[in-house]
Amino acid sequence: MSANATQFQAAAQRVTANVDHRRFIRQALGNYEIARDLRKASFQSWESARQTAATTKWEAINHLDTHLRELAAKLEARGTKVHWAGNGGQARDIILDLVRRKKAHTIIKSKSMTSEEIHLNEALEKAGFEVVESDLGEFIVQLRHEAPYHIVFPSMHLKRGEIRDLFQRELGDAPSDSPEALTLVARRVMRHKYIQADVGFTGGNFAVAETGMISITENEGNARLTAALPKTMVTLIGIEKVLPKLADLALFLPMLATAGAGQTLTGYNTLYGGPRQPGEVDGPEEWHVVLLDNRRTELLADPEQRDALHCIRCGACLNVCPIFRNVGGHTYGTTYSGPVGSVITPHLRGLQDWKHLSNASTLCGACTEACPVKIDLHHHLLQNRRNAITGKPAFFERLGYKLFSIIANDPTFWSLAKKLGRLTQPLHALVKGTALDPARAWTKTRDLPPIAPVSFKEWWWNRP
Repeated sequence: MSANATQFQAAAQRVTANVDHRRFIRQALGNYEIARDLRKASFQSWESARQTAATTKWEAINHLDTHLRELAAKLEARGTKVHWAGNGGQARDIILDLVRRKKAHTIIKSKSMTSEEIHLNEALEKAGFEVVESDLGEFIVQLRHEAPYHIVFPSMHLKRGEIRDLFQRELGDAPSDSPEALTLVARRVMRHKYIQADVGFTGGNFAVAETGMISITENEGNARLTAALPKTMVTLIGIEKVLPKLADLALFLPMLATAGAGQTLTGYNTLYGGPRQPGEVDGPEEWHVVLLDNRRTELLADPEQRDALHCIRCGACLNVCPIFRNVGGHTYGTTYSGPVGSVITPHLRGLQDWKHLSNASTLCGACTEACPVKIDLHHHLLQNRRNAITGKPAFFERLGYKLFSIIANDPTFWSLAKKLGRLTQPLHALVKGTALDPARAWTKTRDLPPIAPVSFKEWWWNRP
């Protein structure tokens, strides 16, 4: 078992034992589902919208090379400097070189899961730069030195009292636990940081090839300030975020809002096409866009699972997943949690080290049903399981699969195994849950189903 799998099991056991935490998360996600379903009903046909979105992303991903060249050319035509990063290390080096050349001291950041993916904050802080997250949820988890709990709601696991205590401890100011008062405390801190910042850093929700623009959607306006006030703007975006046409946003923006947060439309939707142009009163003097691959093209080369690149990072699959609801976001130990994270993380970070995530699933299909771009998530989890077995599993794991294959494919061995199972089941009841229990990993938290005294096949052959 890999170290990541061991960490996952330990964290899952700890979180599932915390009934109060699980109840809090389920209540929050239950409220989300009510709001989401109300907004879905305002679409003329939600299923038709999903199909259109899936078709659009299919076209974008299957002609990714063409759309990326068009995007880069049109960005550069307006003075944007486009950088291509093959992996996370290259992206970090590009961004570090930029901020060093600008002699920057403070960097203000809006929400970017892609920067979490490449561990950008740690690299910048290690190099001596101050990095401040401007999204309120991201700012809260940054103060706690934690990773985001959820793709869309980074601090959803925290109660207001915990945030009040955090602000009092770290900022010396928390007059009450009301959301309004806590937001004002964070706003006062942020405004100073915006003014001090030398570089503004953003992610991006979509990249429009037709017009050469980056679309950023948010609810707080912090990304607009991040882009408008510092003299230099840097945007990091995965290459899969591209859309062919500007008109595609007419569907994807309300769909992202509905699936992601149960909103009709997110509060602020902004398109960036270049640095400040002659006659414009605000915006950065210099804009750099870093297009990140980081093994996405390897996933693109997989015809079976390339539709995972359609993901718009709405978090809808996390919100409906019974595993996520019980083990929480931090348990996954990786940037992208929940079903979509369990599908793509083995591609991005190595199948054998992260195959356990694909096994942490009920295969109920709720994720596939919820996905607004119709990614076949639960079948991809099965495919990852198959690929992990046919890859290079550990010796005893290979031995176990081999023995099961021999028994399951031979009627004589299978019949013998059933008879032995019936004979030994009473003995198992005596050692269940103890160190002597061979099925202890299962029986610690579940009952082992009893073997039927007569199988259907036996009954069928012996029927009157």
